[in-house]
Amino acid sequence: MYSVTDPTTGELLEELPNATDEEVRDAIGRVHRGYESWRRTPLTERVAVVARAAELFAERADELAAIMTSEMGKRINEGRGEIGIVVDIFEYYATNGPALLADVPIRSRSGDAVIRKEPIGALLGVMPWNFPCYQVARFVAPNLVLGNTILLKHASICPRSAAAIERLLHDAGVPEDAYVNVFASSRQVPWMLADPRLQGVSLTGSEQAGVSVAAEAGRNLKRCVLELGGSDPLIVLDTHDLDETVKATATARMRNCGQSCNAPKRMIVLADLYDDFVDRLTKHVSAHYQPGDPADPATTLPPLASATAADEVAAQVATAVRQGATLRTGGNRIGPGAYLEATVLTDVTPDMDAYHEEIFGPVVLVFRAETEEEAIAIANDSPFGLGASVFGTDPVRGRAVADRIEAGMVYLNRAGGSVADVPFGGIKRSGMGRELGALGIEEFMNKKSIRL
Repeated sequence: MYSVTDPTTGELLEELPNATDEEVRDAIGRVHRGYESWRRTPLTERVAVVARAAELFAERADELAAIMTSEMGKRINEGRGEIGIVVDIFEYYATNGPALLADVPIRSRSGDAVIRKEPIGALLGVMPWNFPCYQVARFVAPNLVLGNTILLKHASICPRSAAAIERLLHDAGVPEDAYVNVFASSRQVPWMLADPRLQGVSLTGSEQAGVSVAAEAGRNLKRCVLELGGSDPLIVLDTHDLDETVKATATARMRNCGQSCNAPKRMIVLADLYDDFVDRLTKHVSAHYQPGDPADPATTLPPLASATAADEVAAQVATAVRQGATLRTGGNRIGPGAYLEATVLTDVTPDMDAYHEEIFGPVVLVFRAETEEEAIAIANDSPFGLGASVFGTDPVRGRAVADRIEAGMVYLNRAGGSVADVPFGGIKRSGMGRELGALGIEEFMNKKSIRL
C-alpha cells in the first residue's frame, strides 16, 4: 500500500492501493505514446511549459512544504527551502535548454559533421522520500526540455507529494501522457524495466535498490542513472573561528534530520583541534537540537520519516557502542513518533560496522587525524564516494586536499547541498551518472552524428 503516516505520532492518515499490473502496463503505454507527440513539440513550447512549472512551484511552495511535513516529517522551513531549489532547477533548464541542446559542429578530415542532441523515449523514475520534490525535479526538468517523457514511481510514503507534482506539471502544460505518476510497487519494477517501451531509468535510493535496478537495466540494455547512499567525509584542517566551524558542520549534518545522501556524516579533525572540536560539537548538538513539531518553524529536531527508520538508526548507534565506540550524547529513541535524539559518536574504528556503513539520521561521527595525510586516508577509506568537504583557512591547501579526495563532488568551506547549474553525482557505491547542470540533460540523450 501507499500510505501516509504522521511521523510525529505514528497515526495512519491515509492509505492508497498499489496499481495493478494492468494499470502499470497502461501507464507505460501512455508515456510511450505521449513521447511521439512530445518529442515533436517545438523546443520553444517545451521550455515555456517548464518555465511555467517553475512559476507554479513558487506559487504552491507553502502547500507542497506542508505536504512534505505531513508525509515524512520535514521541517516546514526546510520544505520551503526545498521548493526554492526546485524552482531554480526548472528555471535553469527553461533558460538554458536551447543552448544546451544546440547542434555541436565538427570539422572532420572527411568533411563537416554535427552532433545533434535528441531524446531517446519514455523513461522510468524511481524516487525516494527524503526530498520528495527536489529529487523529482532534477530528473524531470531536463528530460522534459529534451523531449523525453516520464513515468514516475515515487516512494510509498509520499503519495500526496507524487499526486501534487503530477497535478502541477499538468497545470503547467505538460501533456497528461508526457508525465504519468503511477503507484507501482517495488515488485513491479523489474518487469517494468524489461518492457521495451521504456528506454531508461533514474533511481535515487538505497545501495541495495541501486544494485537491483542496475542489474535489471543491464539485463535489458537500458540506460540508468543511480544516485545512491553516501558517507561523506568532512575534513577540518584549521579554522579562524572554531565555534562557527562547529555550528556550520552540525547544521549541515542535521539538515533534513540527517536524512540527506550527501550530508557530511564523518567529521575528520586534525589532532590539534580534535578535543576542543568534539567538546564544543557535543555541547552544541545537546543544547540546540531538541525534538518538536516539524510544522512549527521553531523546531530544530523533527522526527525521522518513519518509526522503522528511527529504529534502524537507533540500532546502528547501539551496535557501534557495543563494539567500542564512545557515545558523547544522544542515541535514544523518543516517543511517540519517529524521534531520535541528536547523537555524537567518537572512537569509531575500522573493525566496527559504523565505520563502513551509512547512518541515515541525526548522528555525527568524529574521527581524529594526526596528520593531513591521515585525514585524507580516512576520508577515502569508504565504499562510498558521493561528496566531501574541506574546511580550512588556506584556499590553496584546501584545493590540494580536495584534489586527493575520491568523490564525485567536493565542497570547500561549505558542506553538502546542491545548486541547479552544477552537476551532482558520485562514484564507487554511491552510484553512476550525473544530474543537474549541463551534464544532467545528457544522460538520456541520443547524441546523433550527422555527416554533411
